[in-house]
Amino acid sequence: MRIAVAQINPVLADFQFNKEKILDFVNQAVQRKCDLVVFPECTLFGYHPFDLLEREKLVAKQEAEFKDLIKKLPKNIGVIMGLITRNPAKKGRPYFNSAALIAKGEKPRFFHKQLLPTGDVFDEARFIESGDVSKNYFKWKGKKFFLTICEDIWAWPDAKGNSPYRENPLAKVKKQKIDMVINLSASPYFVGKMKQREYVTQKTAAYFNAPIMYVNLVGAQDEIIFDGGSFVLDKKGKKLLTCQQFSEDINVIDLNTLEVWNKNPKLEAIEELRRALVLGIRDFCEKTGIKKVHLGLSGGIDSAVVAVLAVDALGPANVVGVGLPGPFNAPQSLTLAKDLASNMGVDFKTVEIGPMYESVLKALNKGLGLEGFSIVNENLQARLRGLTLMAWSNKENSMLLTTGNKSEYASGYSTLYGDMCGGLAPLGDLTKAQVYALARYYNKQGEVIPQEIIDRPPSAELRPNQKDQDSLPEYDDLDKAVTYLVEKSGPAKSATEKWLLPVLMRTEFKRWQAPPILKVSQHSFGRGRRYPVAHRAREI
Repeated sequence: MRIAVAQINPVLADFQFNKEKILDFVNQAVQRKCDLVVFPECTLFGYHPFDLLEREKLVAKQEAEFKDLIKKLPKNIGVIMGLITRNPAKKGRPYFNSAALIAKGEKPRFFHKQLLPTGDVFDEARFIESGDVSKNYFKWKGKKFFLTICEDIWAWPDAKGNSPYRENPLAKVKKQKIDMVINLSASPYFVGKMKQREYVTQKTAAYFNAPIMYVNLVGAQDEIIFDGGSFVLDKKGKKLLTCQQFSEDINVIDLNTLEVWNKNPKLEAIEELRRALVLGIRDFCEKTGIKKVHLGLSGGIDSAVVAVLAVDALGPANVVGVGLPGPFNAPQSLTLAKDLASNMGVDFKTVEIGPMYESVLKALNKGLGLEGFSIVNENLQARLRGLTLMAWSNKENSMLLTTGNKSEYASGYSTLYGDMCGGLAPLGDLTKAQVYALARYYNKQGEVIPQEIIDRPPSAELRPNQKDQDSLPEYDDLDKAVTYLVEKSGPAKSATEKWLLPVLMRTEFKRWQAPPILKVSQHSFGRGRRYPVAHRAREI
């Protein structure tokens, strides 16, 4: 028996598009003489629907496309795919997160996900009813399988005996002799996630004494990035088949001989991160219909890295850089921004904000009685930059990319309605060290980012001779503190952590108003972080 892994990138709630993509990959599997083809979790609806499930008509549209899909299937191949199905019971939540086994001329068979994640970016239990994984044995063309959906295999205790669930539903399944475990997943990417997937799949394979096929979604949905990277393990946990990361792929394994169509090499960690961010930008734009993006090019490291990522995602013709020299910008800042734009082949505009600053400052001084130089003057410049960049959005129907990083966001080192303006924050989950690592990586094959941008001290250039370290701890220490306090929720111990924690707690109001942040860590700012704004938890 030949089984195809069909790792696809669906569009949330575009049921016709998803149906046609499924049919295309089914036909590719037929060409490869496969008997069965397996798609990821929630293939037909897209993932994660969140409150789209309030709209019953959307589920009805999905059901109509599902029926049409079955009619158009080629003969002699089985298809396993994910979708949302209705809960027929009068009690419980209205839907199931399901997998369907379908074939031409046969009645569909459905399997329902049991474990429903509610942590971090997930909230499945809001609309989804829990299924019973013990019922998920099935036969196809003489072979026996056990089917699971994503979280169903994630309750195994770790090396310390800890588990996110009180009970492991797989441990209660009466074991039968099977040929393969199948897992349909929509597992979000973060750095180091693959090791966790390998652990839970190895535990599952060992428990059932059978190979396991792990079929993961690829693509980005809002801030969540799905990296694909589907694979098959033998019963001892050895990888037999691997799919590409961050792109659609189809791969084949022969269940009798365990021969595979292709085994893709593992990516270098920094290349993995780069591809994740590029996919996040590209899919955010494509799935919202955005054709063009722009950003303020300051001659600094953060805007430089956002720019090269955007060019990789959308091409240089669809990216515009804007220089915004003000009263305190060093002359080389604009020169470096122009050099970067030239290296990338993108259009570059220059708007002097000095005259605007003086005019607005004069009006504020007259109307509000401002005296001296203060944070008002600094933030006024940042907001004039934001005003100018949003004006370009209106003029060109272009989306502004904001350039702040996680270390700045954590410490509140950002200006609402200024440098936080934008539709997407590609670097909002990266420490400063990760930003520098990406810049150096881009320059490995030749200087794309001018070396002086990498070498010069970071500065917002909002007052004379300003440097980031005038207001912040050294970035090496700050990055470590951000990772420890935000991602690991540890208690403050070092001097930098004790400085950061109260700042982190009192600046949540800014992050609530930030653009969507592409998630590349285990715990990022954005949908997965649900800290309140009004509280008195300053030091804990």
